[in-house]
Amino acid sequence: MGNWWARIRELWGHPREKPEQPASHGLSPLSPQASLPEEDSLSVLEKRLGWSFRNRSLLIEALTHRSYINEHPNEGIHDNERLEFLGDAVLQLVVSTDLFRRFPEWSEGRLTELRTALIRGERLALWAEALELGRWLRLGKGEAEGARTRPSVLADAFEALLGALYLDGGLPAVERLMDRLLPEAIDQALRSLEWHDPKGRLQHWSQAVRGKTPVYRVVAVEGPPHAARFTVQVLIGDEVVGEGQGASKREATREAARNALIRLGIENGGETES
Repeated sequence: MGNWWARIRELWGHPREKPEQPASHGLSPLSPQASLPEEDSLSVLEKRLGWSFRNRSLLIEALTHRSYINEHPNEGIHDNERLEFLGDAVLQLVVSTDLFRRFPEWSEGRLTELRTALIRGERLALWAEALELGRWLRLGKGEAEGARTRPSVLADAFEALLGALYLDGGLPAVERLMDRLLPEAIDQALRSLEWHDPKGRLQHWSQAVRGKTPVYRVVAVEGPPHAARFTVQVLIGDEVVGEGQGASKREATREAARNALIRLGIENGGETES
């Protein structure tokens, strides 16, 4: 895989060395009235990205929607779909690496669940909005102006931008941008996953209110191996607070957590004594 990435860079003719770039923290807003010549405008975007492109054509390609190419077939430039393809792979690699290092005790399943929440289209569109990427998109006149804020268009352009960053500056260029975007997104995704997962909700409440982490134990397995039914209890300290059944340990565990939430009255905002 490493040789494949290196070959891509060689085909584009970009050296491996990367010039020093000034650190950039945070994303400052732009004035909606700003109207700059293209070169100056791209410099503004580069400043927001924290990277100055050696090959500006890569950046322009990343911003070019297929509707523009349909109306300007003789410009000699591609639309951003190929860069989008590459950017998707780069994004998964960068996010996977970040999560692998950030959560050393997590299982593959938990890492995959969080990565999925971070690379879905809605999140990519939010990142594109944070960069105000829609302002630089090159759209055909036949495309509705609303495409500049259309989530699917923004998400695709964001992936294409990552592909362009990778080809121009390698992983460091992509990581520099994602280091600024990922922390807040990870916090939001974790809160969302905890809320929708009964186990996460119960653990969050139990640690905050009782200072203890719930423990799950299988108390019964019934039926033949190919159709087993599990019974799981969840305990907080020595107290059994919920019990659940399911066709797998995972299903029974989630059901036990869900029943504990109901028994404890957490869904109503606090604990009820039974």
